[in-house]
Amino acid sequence: QVQLVESGGGLVRPGGSLRLSCAAAGLTISTYTMGWFRQAPGKEREFVAAISWSGSITYYTDSVKGRFTISRDIAKNTVYLQMNSLKPEDTAVYYCAAANTRTVLINVGVMDYWGEGTLVTVSS
Repeated sequence: QVQLVESGGGLVRPGGSLRLSCAAAGLTISTYTMGWFRQAPGKEREFVAAISWSGSITYYTDSVKGRFTISRDIAKNTVYLQMNSLKPEDTAVYYCAAANTRTVLINVGVMDYWGEGTLVTVSS
């Protein structure tokens, strides 16, 4: 049984940082494209970042480029999302997901497994 468990969310002031973690069980992250998505209140779930199965390619939505970094630890079978210079518009539930695909150009519809999400609130 596959499980993706996110952690690290919370309340942070604008300009602050958070690191989200996604611990995977039942799959090996080095054989999946791993991604982070987010869903703000009243909005659709959207793509944030992805890392290829090889770990050599990363991809970001334009609004987080230069502020967010996706990475992984194979030994811990865990994916991370380092979020810096946070803005109020980054407030959302953040989801980790896995896709059995070789491309990093992922979207909500192609993901095979999802975590339950962790809430990030950016507010003063």
